[in-house]
Amino acid sequence: MADATFQQRILVTGGTGYVGGRLLSRLEDSGCKVRCMARRPENLVSRVAPTTEVVPGDVLDRDSLDEAVRDVHTAYYLVHSMGTRSDFEDDDRRGAKNFALACQAAGVRRIIYLGGLGSESDRLSKHLRSRHEVGDLLRESGAQVIEFRASITIGSGSLSFELVRSLVRKLPVMLWPKWVSTEASPIAVEDILEYLTQVLIHPNGESKVYEIGGPDRVSYGGIMKEYARQRGLRRLVIPVPFLSPWLSSLWLGLVTPVYARIGRKLIESLKNPTVVTDFSALDDFDIQPRGFSEAITRALSNEDHEIAETRWTDSLSSAGPVTSWGGAKFRNRLMDSRTRDVELSPVEAFAPIQRIGGKTGWYYGNVLWRLRGFLDLLVGGVGLRRRRNHPVDLAVGDALDFWRVEAFDPPKRLRLAAEMKLPGRAWLTFDVEELDNGGSRIRQTAEFDPVGLFGIAYWYTIWPLHQFVFTGMLNGIVREGERLAQQEAKDELTSSA
Repeated sequence: MADATFQQRILVTGGTGYVGGRLLSRLEDSGCKVRCMARRPENLVSRVAPTTEVVPGDVLDRDSLDEAVRDVHTAYYLVHSMGTRSDFEDDDRRGAKNFALACQAAGVRRIIYLGGLGSESDRLSKHLRSRHEVGDLLRESGAQVIEFRASITIGSGSLSFELVRSLVRKLPVMLWPKWVSTEASPIAVEDILEYLTQVLIHPNGESKVYEIGGPDRVSYGGIMKEYARQRGLRRLVIPVPFLSPWLSSLWLGLVTPVYARIGRKLIESLKNPTVVTDFSALDDFDIQPRGFSEAITRALSNEDHEIAETRWTDSLSSAGPVTSWGGAKFRNRLMDSRTRDVELSPVEAFAPIQRIGGKTGWYYGNVLWRLRGFLDLLVGGVGLRRRRNHPVDLAVGDALDFWRVEAFDPPKRLRLAAEMKLPGRAWLTFDVEELDNGGSRIRQTAEFDPVGLFGIAYWYTIWPLHQFVFTGMLNGIVREGERLAQQEAKDELTSSA
Protein backbone atom coordinates (compact mmCIF):
# COMPACT_ATOMS: atom_id res chain seq x y z
CA MET A 1 0.00 0.00 0.00
CA ALA A 2 2.75 2.41 -0.90
CA ASP A 3 0.58 4.14 -3.49
CA ALA A 4 0.70 7.94 -3.39
CA THR A 5 -3.01 8.04 -2.56
CA PHE A 6 -2.20 6.63 0.86
CA GLN A 7 -0.11 9.71 1.60
CA GLN A 8 -3.07 12.01 0.98
CA ARG A 9 -5.37 12.96 3.83
CA ILE A 10 -8.31 10.57 4.18
CA LEU A 11 -11.49 11.46 6.03
CA VAL A 12 -13.60 8.77 7.69
CA THR A 13 -17.16 9.52 8.74
CA GLY A 14 -19.08 6.97 10.78
CA GLY A 15 -15.95 5.91 12.66
CA THR A 16 -18.01 4.94 15.71
CA GLY A 17 -20.07 2.50 13.62
CA TYR A 18 -19.64 -1.20 12.93
CA VAL A 19 -17.88 -0.99 9.55
CA GLY A 20 -16.34 2.44 10.11
CA GLY A 21 -14.61 1.39 13.32
CA ARG A 22 -12.97 -1.61 11.65
CA LEU A 23 -12.02 0.37 8.56
CA LEU A 24 -10.42 3.05 10.71
CA SER A 25 -8.04 0.60 12.36
CA ARG A 26 -7.09 -0.88 8.97
CA LEU A 27 -6.31 2.51 7.51
CA GLU A 28 -4.19 3.34 10.54
CA ASP A 29 -2.28 0.06 10.24
CA SER A 30 -1.64 0.85 6.55
CA GLY A 31 0.06 4.12 7.43
CA CYS A 32 -2.64 6.36 5.96
CA LYS A 33 -2.96 9.98 6.99
CA VAL A 34 -6.37 9.64 8.65
CA ARG A 35 -8.80 12.22 9.92
CA CYS A 36 -11.98 11.02 11.61
CA MET A 37 -15.12 13.12 12.00
CA ALA A 38 -17.57 12.47 14.82
CA ARG A 39 -20.47 14.25 16.46
CA ARG A 40 -18.84 13.49 19.81
CA PRO A 41 -15.08 13.42 19.27
CA GLU A 42 -14.49 12.45 22.91
CA ASN A 43 -16.01 9.05 22.15
CA LEU A 44 -13.32 8.34 19.56
CA VAL A 45 -10.15 9.82 21.01
CA SER A 46 -9.40 6.78 23.19
CA ARG A 47 -10.00 4.37 20.28
CA VAL A 48 -7.77 5.80 17.57
CA ALA A 49 -4.04 5.80 16.99
CA PRO A 50 -2.03 8.85 18.12
CA THR A 51 -1.46 9.74 14.47
CA THR A 52 -5.20 9.96 13.70
CA GLU A 53 -6.78 13.38 13.82
CA VAL A 54 -10.27 13.50 15.37
CA VAL A 55 -12.46 16.50 14.58
CA PRO A 56 -16.04 17.44 15.45
CA GLY A 57 -18.66 17.40 12.73
CA ASP A 58 -22.26 16.45 12.04
CA VAL A 59 -23.57 15.86 8.52
CA LEU A 60 -26.88 17.41 9.61
CA ASP A 61 -25.04 20.67 10.40
CA ARG A 62 -23.57 22.08 7.19
CA ASP A 63 -21.36 24.66 8.93
CA SER A 64 -19.67 21.99 11.05
CA LEU A 65 -18.25 20.19 8.00
CA ASP A 66 -15.84 22.75 6.55
CA GLU A 67 -12.98 22.02 8.93
CA ALA A 68 -13.50 18.26 8.61
CA VAL A 69 -13.17 18.21 4.79
CA ARG A 70 -10.39 20.79 4.55
CA ASP A 71 -7.36 19.43 2.60
CA VAL A 72 -9.02 16.03 2.22
CA HIS A 73 -8.33 13.98 -0.89
CA THR A 74 -10.64 10.99 -0.21
CA ALA A 75 -13.66 10.87 2.08
CA TYR A 76 -15.49 7.78 3.30
CA TYR A 77 -19.20 8.32 3.80
CA LEU A 78 -20.39 5.62 6.20
CA VAL A 79 -23.29 7.47 7.77
CA HIS A 80 -26.91 6.34 7.93
CA SER A 81 -29.91 7.20 10.08
CA MET A 82 -31.82 3.92 10.34
CA GLY A 83 -31.48 3.96 14.11
CA THR A 84 -33.15 7.34 14.47
CA ARG A 85 -36.72 8.54 14.26
CA SER A 86 -39.29 7.54 11.63
CA ASP A 87 -38.36 10.29 9.13
CA PHE A 88 -34.84 8.89 8.69
CA GLU A 89 -35.12 9.47 4.93
CA ASP A 90 -35.14 13.22 5.51
CA ASP A 91 -32.09 12.97 7.74
CA ASP A 92 -30.24 10.82 5.21
CA ARG A 93 -31.14 13.22 2.41
CA ARG A 94 -30.11 16.33 4.33
CA GLY A 95 -26.88 14.75 5.54
CA ALA A 96 -25.84 13.66 2.03
CA LYS A 97 -26.63 17.08 0.56
CA ASN A 98 -24.63 18.86 3.24
CA PHE A 99 -21.68 16.54 2.82
CA ALA A 100 -21.73 16.87 -0.98
CA LEU A 101 -21.76 20.66 -0.75
CA ALA A 102 -18.90 20.68 1.76
CA CYS A 103 -16.81 18.33 -0.39
CA GLN A 104 -17.50 20.41 -3.48
CA ALA A 105 -16.39 23.60 -1.74
CA ALA A 106 -13.22 21.94 -0.38
CA GLY A 107 -12.26 20.25 -3.64
CA VAL A 108 -12.44 16.69 -2.32
CA ARG A 109 -11.36 14.40 -5.15
CA ARG A 110 -13.08 11.14 -4.20
CA ILE A 111 -15.96 9.95 -2.00
CA ILE A 112 -16.31 6.28 -1.09
CA TYR A 113 -19.77 5.29 -0.01
CA LEU A 114 -21.18 2.01 1.34
CA GLY A 115 -24.83 1.62 0.39
CA GLY A 116 -27.32 -1.21 -0.09
CA LEU A 117 -28.22 -3.66 -2.85
CA GLY A 118 -31.66 -3.78 -4.43
CA SER A 119 -32.98 -3.45 -7.95
CA GLU A 120 -34.23 -0.02 -8.97
CA SER A 121 -36.99 -1.77 -10.92
CA ASP A 122 -38.45 -3.15 -7.68
CA ARG A 123 -40.62 -1.15 -5.34
CA LEU A 124 -37.81 -0.61 -2.86
CA SER A 125 -38.34 -0.22 0.87
CA LYS A 126 -37.77 3.19 2.41
CA HIS A 127 -34.42 2.07 3.76
CA LEU A 128 -33.05 0.78 0.45
CA ARG A 129 -34.55 3.67 -1.49
CA SER A 130 -32.81 6.07 0.88
CA ARG A 131 -29.48 4.21 0.49
CA HIS A 132 -29.66 4.66 -3.29
CA GLU A 133 -30.72 8.30 -3.03
CA VAL A 134 -27.73 9.09 -0.83
CA GLY A 135 -25.41 7.81 -3.56
CA ASP A 136 -27.13 10.03 -6.13
CA LEU A 137 -26.80 13.10 -3.89
CA LEU A 138 -23.13 12.46 -3.19
CA ARG A 139 -22.46 12.36 -6.94
CA GLU A 140 -23.73 15.94 -7.15
CA SER A 141 -20.51 16.98 -5.36
CA GLY A 142 -18.58 16.67 -8.61
CA ALA A 143 -16.09 14.30 -6.95
CA GLN A 144 -15.52 10.78 -8.15
CA VAL A 145 -17.95 8.67 -6.11
CA ILE A 146 -17.30 4.96 -5.72
CA GLU A 147 -20.49 3.44 -4.34
CA PHE A 148 -20.41 -0.10 -3.02
CA ARG A 149 -23.81 -1.75 -2.66
CA ALA A 150 -23.88 -4.67 -0.24
CA SER A 151 -26.50 -7.00 1.17
CA ILE A 152 -26.42 -8.94 4.46
CA THR A 153 -23.14 -8.45 6.30
CA ILE A 154 -21.83 -11.52 8.11
CA GLY A 155 -19.38 -10.83 10.89
CA SER A 156 -19.20 -10.98 14.66
CA GLY A 157 -21.08 -8.01 16.08
CA SER A 158 -22.92 -7.07 12.87
CA LEU A 159 -26.63 -6.31 13.05
CA SER A 160 -27.51 -9.17 10.69
CA PHE A 161 -25.33 -11.72 12.43
CA GLU A 162 -26.52 -10.73 15.92
CA LEU A 163 -30.10 -11.17 14.71
CA VAL A 164 -29.39 -14.65 13.34
CA ARG A 165 -27.38 -15.69 16.39
CA SER A 166 -30.04 -14.64 18.88
CA LEU A 167 -32.93 -16.24 17.00
CA VAL A 168 -31.22 -19.59 16.49
CA ARG A 169 -29.74 -19.85 19.97
CA LYS A 170 -32.88 -18.82 21.86
CA LEU A 171 -35.71 -20.40 19.86
CA PRO A 172 -35.88 -24.20 19.47
CA VAL A 173 -39.09 -23.61 17.50
CA MET A 174 -38.97 -20.74 15.00
CA LEU A 175 -41.84 -19.09 13.15
CA TRP A 176 -40.71 -18.14 9.64
CA PRO A 177 -42.71 -15.38 7.96
CA LYS A 178 -42.35 -14.78 4.24
CA TRP A 179 -39.52 -12.25 4.55
CA VAL A 180 -37.20 -14.96 5.95
CA SER A 181 -37.10 -16.56 2.47
CA THR A 182 -36.12 -13.49 0.42
CA GLU A 183 -32.87 -14.08 -1.49
CA ALA A 184 -29.70 -12.12 -0.79
CA SER A 185 -25.98 -12.17 -1.58
CA PRO A 186 -24.44 -12.15 1.91
CA ILE A 187 -20.88 -10.92 2.27
CA ALA A 188 -18.28 -11.29 5.02
CA VAL A 189 -17.35 -8.07 6.77
CA GLU A 190 -13.68 -8.83 6.01
CA ASP A 191 -14.47 -8.73 2.27
CA ILE A 192 -16.31 -5.42 2.61
CA LEU A 193 -13.24 -3.99 4.31
CA GLU A 194 -11.04 -5.32 1.51
CA TYR A 195 -13.13 -3.47 -1.07
CA LEU A 196 -13.09 -0.30 1.03
CA THR A 197 -9.30 -0.34 1.32
CA GLN A 198 -8.40 -1.58 -2.18
CA VAL A 199 -10.45 1.21 -3.71
CA LEU A 200 -7.83 3.68 -2.50
CA ILE A 201 -5.55 2.50 -5.30
CA HIS A 202 -8.43 2.45 -7.78
CA PRO A 203 -7.70 4.82 -10.72
CA ASN A 204 -9.26 8.25 -10.69
CA GLY A 205 -11.98 8.79 -13.24
CA GLU A 206 -15.73 8.58 -13.49
CA SER A 207 -18.03 7.68 -10.65
CA LYS A 208 -19.12 4.07 -10.49
CA VAL A 209 -21.49 1.78 -8.61
CA TYR A 210 -20.22 -1.66 -7.63
CA GLU A 211 -22.46 -4.46 -6.40
CA ILE A 212 -20.53 -6.59 -3.92
CA GLY A 213 -21.47 -9.90 -2.34
CA GLY A 214 -20.38 -13.45 -1.81
CA PRO A 215 -20.81 -16.20 -4.41
CA ASP A 216 -23.95 -17.66 -2.77
CA ARG A 217 -27.59 -16.70 -3.16
CA VAL A 218 -29.19 -17.43 0.18
CA SER A 219 -31.92 -16.06 2.45
CA TYR A 220 -31.92 -15.18 6.14
CA GLY A 221 -33.51 -18.60 6.60
CA GLY A 222 -30.60 -20.28 4.85
CA ILE A 223 -28.11 -18.37 7.00
CA MET A 224 -29.97 -19.42 10.16
CA LYS A 225 -29.94 -23.07 9.06
CA GLU A 226 -26.20 -22.94 8.41
CA TYR A 227 -25.56 -21.23 11.75
CA ALA A 228 -27.58 -23.95 13.49
CA ARG A 229 -25.67 -26.67 11.61
CA GLN A 230 -22.29 -25.26 12.59
CA ARG A 231 -23.40 -24.87 16.18
CA GLY A 232 -24.87 -28.38 16.29
CA LEU A 233 -28.37 -27.10 17.08
CA ARG A 234 -31.58 -28.73 15.91
CA ARG A 235 -34.41 -26.29 15.27
CA LEU A 236 -38.02 -26.79 14.22
CA VAL A 237 -39.19 -24.33 11.56
CA ILE A 238 -42.87 -23.41 11.11
CA PRO A 239 -43.59 -21.24 8.03
CA VAL A 240 -46.27 -18.61 8.68
CA PRO A 241 -47.78 -16.19 6.12
CA PHE A 242 -49.32 -13.68 8.50
CA LEU A 243 -46.57 -11.91 10.48
CA SER A 244 -46.59 -8.25 9.39
CA PRO A 245 -43.40 -6.14 9.58
CA TRP A 246 -44.84 -4.46 12.68
CA LEU A 247 -45.55 -7.73 14.47
CA SER A 248 -42.23 -9.19 13.31
CA SER A 249 -40.36 -6.16 14.64
CA LEU A 250 -41.95 -6.59 18.07
CA TRP A 251 -41.03 -10.27 17.96
CA LEU A 252 -37.42 -9.43 17.10
CA GLY A 253 -37.34 -6.81 19.84
CA LEU A 254 -38.30 -9.42 22.44
CA VAL A 255 -35.90 -12.20 21.48
CA THR A 256 -32.95 -10.46 19.78
CA PRO A 257 -30.76 -7.38 20.40
CA VAL A 258 -32.59 -5.59 17.55
CA TYR A 259 -34.86 -2.83 18.78
CA ALA A 260 -38.40 -2.74 17.39
CA ARG A 261 -37.67 0.61 15.73
CA ILE A 262 -34.73 -0.77 13.74
CA GLY A 263 -36.31 -4.19 13.29
CA ARG A 264 -39.31 -2.76 11.47
CA LYS A 265 -37.12 -0.87 9.00
CA LEU A 266 -34.91 -3.90 8.51
CA ILE A 267 -37.83 -6.27 7.86
CA GLU A 268 -39.47 -3.84 5.46
CA SER A 269 -36.23 -3.98 3.45
CA LEU A 270 -36.30 -7.79 3.37
CA LYS A 271 -39.25 -7.81 1.00
CA ASN A 272 -36.74 -6.83 -1.70
CA PRO A 273 -34.22 -9.37 -3.03
CA THR A 274 -30.70 -8.01 -2.54
CA VAL A 275 -28.61 -10.11 -4.91
CA VAL A 276 -25.63 -9.20 -7.06
CA THR A 277 -26.51 -8.93 -10.75
CA ASP A 278 -23.53 -6.84 -11.92
CA PHE A 279 -20.23 -8.66 -11.36
CA SER A 280 -17.86 -5.89 -12.50
CA ALA A 281 -16.39 -5.66 -8.98
CA LEU A 282 -14.81 -9.08 -9.53
CA ASP A 283 -13.06 -7.73 -12.64
CA ASP A 284 -11.93 -4.39 -11.21
CA PHE A 285 -10.69 -5.58 -7.81
CA ASP A 286 -8.35 -8.37 -6.79
CA ILE A 287 -10.89 -9.83 -4.35
CA GLN A 288 -12.65 -13.19 -4.35
CA PRO A 289 -15.34 -12.94 -1.65
CA ARG A 290 -15.71 -16.03 0.52
CA GLY A 291 -18.90 -18.08 0.68
CA PHE A 292 -21.44 -17.51 3.42
CA SER A 293 -20.58 -20.80 5.15
CA GLU A 294 -16.94 -19.77 5.57
CA ALA A 295 -18.04 -16.28 6.62
CA ILE A 296 -20.18 -17.79 9.39
CA THR A 297 -17.28 -19.99 10.51
CA ARG A 298 -15.06 -16.92 10.83
CA ALA A 299 -17.74 -15.01 12.70
CA LEU A 300 -18.22 -17.93 15.08
CA SER A 301 -14.51 -18.00 15.90
CA ASN A 302 -14.83 -14.43 17.19
CA GLU A 303 -18.19 -15.13 18.83
CA ASP A 304 -16.58 -17.92 20.88
CA HIS A 305 -14.24 -15.33 22.38
CA GLU A 306 -17.29 -13.14 23.15
CA ILE A 307 -15.31 -10.16 21.91
CA ALA A 308 -15.92 -8.42 18.59
CA GLU A 309 -13.66 -5.71 17.21
CA THR A 310 -16.74 -3.51 16.75
CA ARG A 311 -20.48 -4.04 17.13
CA TRP A 312 -23.44 -2.40 15.41
CA THR A 313 -24.53 -0.97 18.78
CA ASP A 314 -21.29 1.07 18.92
CA SER A 315 -22.93 3.57 16.59
CA LEU A 316 -24.19 6.59 18.49
CA SER A 317 -27.35 6.55 16.39
CA SER A 318 -28.21 3.00 17.45
CA ALA A 319 -30.29 4.27 20.35
CA GLY A 320 -31.89 7.14 18.49
CA PRO A 321 -32.03 10.76 19.66
CA VAL A 322 -32.90 11.92 23.15
CA THR A 323 -36.67 12.35 23.30
CA SER A 324 -37.64 16.02 23.07
CA TRP A 325 -41.01 15.64 24.82
CA GLY A 326 -42.79 18.25 22.76
CA GLY A 327 -39.91 20.69 22.76
CA ALA A 328 -39.92 21.17 26.53
CA LYS A 329 -36.62 22.32 28.01
CA PHE A 330 -34.66 20.46 30.67
CA ARG A 331 -34.84 21.85 34.20
CA ASN A 332 -32.66 21.55 37.29
CA ARG A 333 -31.09 18.16 37.88
CA LEU A 334 -32.31 15.88 40.64
CA MET A 335 -29.67 13.78 42.40
CA ASP A 336 -29.38 10.70 44.57
CA SER A 337 -25.88 10.20 45.96
CA ARG A 338 -24.42 7.79 48.53
CA THR A 339 -20.91 6.78 49.64
CA ARG A 340 -19.10 3.86 51.26
CA ASP A 341 -15.61 3.87 52.77
CA VAL A 342 -13.78 0.58 52.20
CA GLU A 343 -10.43 -0.93 53.14
CA LEU A 344 -9.52 -1.40 49.51
CA SER A 345 -7.08 0.42 47.27
CA PRO A 346 -8.65 2.58 44.52
CA VAL A 347 -7.71 -0.07 41.95
CA GLU A 348 -9.39 -2.80 44.01
CA ALA A 349 -12.45 -0.65 44.70
CA PHE A 350 -12.81 0.25 41.03
CA ALA A 351 -12.46 -3.32 39.74
CA PRO A 352 -16.14 -4.34 40.21
CA ILE A 353 -17.32 -0.96 38.91
CA GLN A 354 -15.39 -1.56 35.70
CA ARG A 355 -17.16 -4.92 35.27
CA ILE A 356 -20.70 -3.68 35.88
CA GLY A 357 -23.53 -4.60 33.50
CA GLY A 358 -23.61 -7.22 30.76
CA LYS A 359 -23.26 -10.77 32.07
CA THR A 360 -21.93 -9.50 35.40
CA GLY A 361 -25.19 -7.72 36.12
CA TRP A 362 -25.76 -4.80 38.47
CA TYR A 363 -24.82 -6.41 41.80
CA TYR A 364 -28.33 -6.11 43.20
CA GLY A 365 -31.90 -6.49 41.99
CA ASN A 366 -30.98 -7.94 38.60
CA VAL A 367 -34.58 -9.09 38.16
CA LEU A 368 -35.70 -5.48 38.53
CA TRP A 369 -33.05 -4.31 36.06
CA ARG A 370 -34.26 -6.91 33.56
CA LEU A 371 -37.85 -5.82 34.14
CA ARG A 372 -36.85 -2.21 33.47
CA GLY A 373 -35.14 -3.33 30.26
CA PHE A 374 -38.23 -5.27 29.17
CA LEU A 375 -40.47 -2.26 29.78
CA ASP A 376 -38.05 -0.13 27.77
CA LEU A 377 -38.31 -2.56 24.85
CA LEU A 378 -42.10 -2.37 24.93
CA VAL A 379 -41.97 1.40 24.35
CA GLY A 380 -39.38 1.13 21.55
CA GLY A 381 -36.24 1.59 23.65
CA VAL A 382 -32.98 -0.33 23.59
CA GLY A 383 -33.62 -2.57 26.59
CA LEU A 384 -30.79 -4.64 28.06
CA ARG A 385 -29.98 -6.68 24.95
CA ARG A 386 -26.88 -4.77 23.89
CA ARG A 387 -24.84 -6.11 26.83
CA ARG A 388 -21.24 -4.83 26.61
CA ASN A 389 -18.37 -5.41 24.20
CA HIS A 390 -15.88 -6.81 26.72
CA PRO A 391 -16.35 -8.23 30.23
CA VAL A 392 -13.68 -5.95 31.72
CA ASP A 393 -12.39 -3.34 29.27
CA LEU A 394 -14.39 -0.18 28.60
CA ALA A 395 -13.93 2.92 26.48
CA VAL A 396 -15.77 6.19 26.17
CA GLY A 397 -18.63 5.71 23.72
CA ASP A 398 -19.16 2.01 24.46
CA ALA A 399 -22.73 0.76 24.73
CA LEU A 400 -23.41 -0.91 28.09
CA ASP A 401 -26.92 -2.39 28.37
CA PHE A 402 -29.23 0.63 28.12
CA TRP A 403 -26.42 3.04 29.01
CA ARG A 404 -23.48 4.51 27.11
CA VAL A 405 -20.08 5.21 28.62
CA GLU A 406 -19.66 8.98 28.81
CA ALA A 407 -16.51 9.12 30.95
CA PHE A 408 -14.02 6.42 31.89
CA ASP A 409 -10.94 7.25 33.97
CA PRO A 410 -9.83 4.14 35.90
CA PRO A 411 -9.49 3.82 38.82
CA LYS A 412 -11.24 7.12 39.49
CA ARG A 413 -14.47 7.47 37.55
CA LEU A 414 -17.08 5.74 35.40
CA ARG A 415 -19.96 7.85 34.14
CA LEU A 416 -22.87 6.33 32.22
CA ALA A 417 -25.50 8.25 30.22
CA ALA A 418 -28.91 6.58 29.96
CA GLU A 419 -30.28 5.64 26.54
CA MET A 420 -33.54 4.10 27.71
CA LYS A 421 -36.83 5.93 27.09
CA LEU A 422 -37.25 8.53 29.84
CA PRO A 423 -39.07 11.84 30.42
CA GLY A 424 -35.69 13.53 30.68
CA ARG A 425 -31.99 12.66 30.72
CA ALA A 426 -30.25 10.45 33.27
CA TRP A 427 -26.72 9.60 34.35
CA LEU A 428 -25.15 7.11 36.75
CA THR A 429 -21.68 7.98 38.03
CA PHE A 430 -19.18 6.06 40.15
CA ASP A 431 -16.25 7.96 41.68
CA VAL A 432 -13.43 6.40 43.72
CA GLU A 433 -11.30 8.58 46.00
CA GLU A 434 -8.19 7.46 47.87
CA LEU A 435 -8.30 8.06 51.63
CA ASP A 436 -5.41 8.98 53.92
CA ASN A 437 -5.50 5.54 55.59
CA GLY A 438 -4.88 3.80 52.27
CA GLY A 439 -8.50 2.83 51.80
CA SER A 440 -11.01 4.28 49.35
CA ARG A 441 -14.31 6.10 49.27
CA ILE A 442 -16.79 4.97 46.62
CA ARG A 443 -19.39 7.53 45.63
CA GLN A 444 -22.39 6.46 43.57
CA THR A 445 -24.52 9.24 42.09
CA ALA A 446 -27.72 9.04 40.07
CA GLU A 447 -28.69 12.25 38.27
CA PHE A 448 -31.90 13.07 36.44
CA ASP A 449 -32.63 16.11 34.30
CA PRO A 450 -36.45 16.05 34.08
CA VAL A 451 -38.69 17.45 31.39
CA GLY A 452 -41.72 19.23 32.77
CA LEU A 453 -44.02 18.03 35.52
CA PHE A 454 -44.15 14.52 34.09
CA GLY A 455 -40.39 14.18 34.43
CA ILE A 456 -40.45 15.39 38.00
CA ALA A 457 -43.35 13.06 38.84
CA TYR A 458 -41.43 10.15 37.29
CA TRP A 459 -38.39 10.79 39.48
CA TYR A 460 -40.30 11.00 42.74
CA THR A 461 -42.44 7.98 41.85
CA ILE A 462 -39.39 5.74 41.48
CA TRP A 463 -37.38 7.44 44.26
CA PRO A 464 -38.47 4.90 46.93
CA LEU A 465 -37.33 2.09 44.61
CA HIS A 466 -33.95 3.78 44.20
CA GLN A 467 -33.42 3.74 47.94
CA PHE A 468 -33.02 0.00 48.18
CA VAL A 469 -31.89 -0.75 44.58
CA PHE A 470 -29.02 1.75 44.60
CA THR A 471 -28.13 0.99 48.22
CA GLY A 472 -28.05 -2.72 47.40
CA MET A 473 -25.99 -2.06 44.27
CA LEU A 474 -23.36 -0.10 46.21
CA ASN A 475 -23.19 -2.80 48.88
CA GLY A 476 -22.85 -5.41 46.15
CA ILE A 477 -19.99 -3.48 44.55
CA VAL A 478 -18.18 -3.41 47.90
CA ARG A 479 -18.66 -7.13 48.44
CA GLU A 480 -17.46 -7.95 44.93
CA GLY A 481 -14.43 -5.67 45.35
CA GLU A 482 -13.49 -7.48 48.57
CA ARG A 483 -13.98 -10.86 46.89
CA LEU A 484 -11.82 -9.92 43.91
CA ALA A 485 -9.09 -8.58 46.21
CA GLN A 486 -9.11 -11.79 48.28
CA GLN A 487 -8.99 -13.91 45.13
CA GLU A 488 -6.04 -11.94 43.80
CA ALA A 489 -4.21 -12.36 47.12
CA LYS A 490 -4.80 -16.12 47.01
CA ASP A 491 -3.58 -16.29 43.42
CA GLU A 492 -0.38 -14.45 44.37
CA LEU A 493 0.25 -16.84 47.26
CA THR A 494 -0.32 -19.84 45.00
CA SER A 495 2.03 -18.52 42.32
CA SER A 496 4.75 -17.66 44.84
CA ALA A 497 4.50 -21.11 46.41
